[in-house]
Amino acid sequence: MGKGQDLAAKTIGWIGAGRMGYAMAQRLLAAGCDVSIYNRTRSKAEPLTKQGGKVVDTPRHLADRDIVFTMVSGPDDLYSVICGENGLLSGKTTPRLVVDCSSVSEEGSLRVRHKLQERGCDLLSAPVSGNAKVIKSGKLTVVASGPEAALDTARPYLEAIGKSVTYVGEGELARMVKICHNVLLGVVTQSLAEITVLAERGGVQRSALLSFINDSVMGSMFTRYKSPAFVNLDWTPTFTAPLLRKDLDLGLSAGKRLGVPMPVAETTRRMVQEAIDAGHTECDFGILLEMEAGASNFKLVPENIKVDDGLS
Repeated sequence: MGKGQDLAAKTIGWIGAGRMGYAMAQRLLAAGCDVSIYNRTRSKAEPLTKQGGKVVDTPRHLADRDIVFTMVSGPDDLYSVICGENGLLSGKTTPRLVVDCSSVSEEGSLRVRHKLQERGCDLLSAPVSGNAKVIKSGKLTVVASGPEAALDTARPYLEAIGKSVTYVGEGELARMVKICHNVLLGVVTQSLAEITVLAERGGVQRSALLSFINDSVMGSMFTRYKSPAFVNLDWTPTFTAPLLRKDLDLGLSAGKRLGVPMPVAETTRRMVQEAIDAGHTECDFGILLEMEAGASNFKLVPENIKVDDGLS
């Protein structure tokens, strides 16, 4: 982790200890970083104290940290923890660098970037690909944009969190990459749901189909990771349908703005909305498989077999 650098050389603030943020902060603590954490629900962050983390009551209490990472749900949350009452900028002290790993719009990120710049603080946009289990396995990937010197400062810590960091340039270009990534996430999942139901209606066991796909040129880390859920109908949430809809909306909005037709993404967005309308708001977005089966008048049952997720 961190490629041999002294990760304790800089103090770290962490805002957001949800499923993703908790696991990411955990890796920094495991790498020997000095990490103070804020989460809106303090009790969710408290277990990190057993690993050396310190929990604070407001983002303002992190303003004396060298680098502050944020991992929150959306642009309004990001603005609140940075610019709101008791936010990071509500006092006289300002960190040198904020690294935002959230999935937010370019506009939402720019709004915060300008406020930070007024206080002499850089913002590195650094959204990630993966979920809590991917983080724990060390396979999280990061795409970053902003001042290149800011990336140089943050890179050792980002490399402690994940396996790779891709720099795509200045400003908010990383936001565009993450939006494109999550549009693909939705489209691939819907397509995987369709062909899985098609194969099973044709007499093929789900686990057999997915084993073949995963070993073929069409397989990926994602299809392998999703296979246990598809085979055993386990919808423990890693990413929910409402969150996927948010990212599809961001992608479709960008497509409209830039004149790029996105008919496949539009169809996927409709399918995700149907899952939400059916009440599937707290479970994993893989529920698209059961929605597809329902539309086919076909009842799926768990196969109840162990399937390799490729992360162990």
